[in-house]
Amino acid sequence: MAQILRLPAPAKLNLMLHITGRRDDGYHLLETVFQFIDLSDRLEFELNLSGRIERRAGNSPVAATDDILLKTATILQTRYQVRAGVSIAIDKKIPIGGGLGGGSSNAATCLLALNQLWQLGLSLDRLARIGLEIGADVPVFVAGRAAWASGIGEQLQPIELEQPIYLVIDPKIEVSTAQIFAAQELTRNCDPLTIRAFLRGSGTNVCEPVVRKLYPQVAAALDWLGQYAPTRMSGTGACVFAAFDSLEQAEGVKLRVPKNWTAFVARALNVNPVHQQLGLLV
Repeated sequence: MAQILRLPAPAKLNLMLHITGRRDDGYHLLETVFQFIDLSDRLEFELNLSGRIERRAGNSPVAATDDILLKTATILQTRYQVRAGVSIAIDKKIPIGGGLGGGSSNAATCLLALNQLWQLGLSLDRLARIGLEIGADVPVFVAGRAAWASGIGEQLQPIELEQPIYLVIDPKIEVSTAQIFAAQELTRNCDPLTIRAFLRGSGTNVCEPVVRKLYPQVAAALDWLGQYAPTRMSGTGACVFAAFDSLEQAEGVKLRVPKNWTAFVARALNVNPVHQQLGLLV
């Protein structure tokens, strides 16, 4: 019988994002808060004994040569000299280039799935270190808890957050993270913030003014949703979000969203559902 794992790869929101400095290698030093939402890509991993890593038919618009799932599987297979292979399929739901971490989440779910399918026995800490080589946001998905993050986003401290209903708007453009972080006007000298201060309401997204200037579609989405609730951009954008007290309230606002945008109503999650499905303790 074929060994198959079907797992979600959830999106994330950055509830705030400060830049406190820059390393000598050019990476920005961040303070941010990650929280998962139940908007997820759906992934399927089928073990094979041929050693081939391949992508089955799916709806990913990314070319196979750029596929983070294939890259992640190849890194793991090569590093641990795995003779088995895997066939991967994806049902893509998370917008690309929207600041929701879809690629990073895909990579993390791939690491967790193959650790089990290939019986590698690697710890979450080890998988997170491998994930950091793939992308700065991968470790939080591997660790599996909503987190306060510092460093380049890899120093994680679990944080217990309220779990509201979010309305997320995708203005249907891709924002270049590299362009935003290269902008001269980006604030890079924020004073360090404490978790306690964040929980009391402090913290902004310093990328938002830059994205507003360069991407008027994002500015329009922020202004529109801001009529109904305090609104913030996730990461470097393009998606924007607001918290609501009830599903009915969020769905009511969703009905008013302009037709040229896409909107999702999603529940906040403090635990990555992949860990729950695989029985991992976090």
